Amino acid sequence: MDLEKQLKEIEAMGNDHIGSSTETPMRPDAFELSDIEKIASIKKDVQNIMHTLGLDLSDDSLKGTPTRVAKMFVQEIFGGLHPDRRPKASTFENKYKYQEMLVEKNITLYSTCEHHLLPIVGKAHIAYISNGTVVGLSKMNRIVDYYAKRPQVQERLTMQIVKELQQVLGTEDVACVIDAKHLCVNSRGIRDIDSSTVTSEFGGAFKNVETRREFLDYIKLDTEF
Repeated sequence: MDLEKQLKEIEAMGNDHIGSSTETPMRPDAFELSDIEKIASIKKDVQNIMHTLGLDLSDDSLKGTPTRVAKMFVQEIFGGLHPDRRPKASTFENKYKYQEMLVEKNITLYSTCEHHLLPIVGKAHIAYISNGTVVGLSKMNRIVDYYAKRPQVQERLTMQIVKELQQVLGTEDVACVIDAKHLCVNSRGIRDIDSSTVTSEFGGAFKNVETRREFLDYIKLDTEF
């Protein structure tokens, strides 16, 4: 496709989220290269980008940037792409027979918009109702972090978190709400610095209006200490 035509089509599309699937789109050969091989390849690409922009890569402040960016892509902000980094969520028998809702709220979330590779920053709120199994609280944060550390759209991220916890806990009774700012909206394009995006996914008992309302009321509680 002619580049000028493609740029016009992208401009017309704006910030609309293009749906694909609940799974992150990955090629079958995604993990044939080692982390070191990926870093070496991406380093060259970043060097080319910076060179094309006219930057002087011999400058002391810039010469290490391609390596830093490549390492950041592979091992940090996109580290959640590799299945080996999937958190091992230890579960325990609910011996104390806690039958009510458990909510983990205000989980800090850093992700990256897959359309512009700009940050998504916000909070995730998770809840589940045990059917006999509980999971360590920190594992809920780790699951959020794992799925956030990849190129994302917020709708998919919300669904992936719920799906993972449903699998770990063996119950459909899981919910997630995410409220986040997208720098592709806040820092470019329309440059609306105040807007945020809210997404939700409700499974099992949380499809019930009363249960859902209880969860949303818990989110509103003031927990500053």
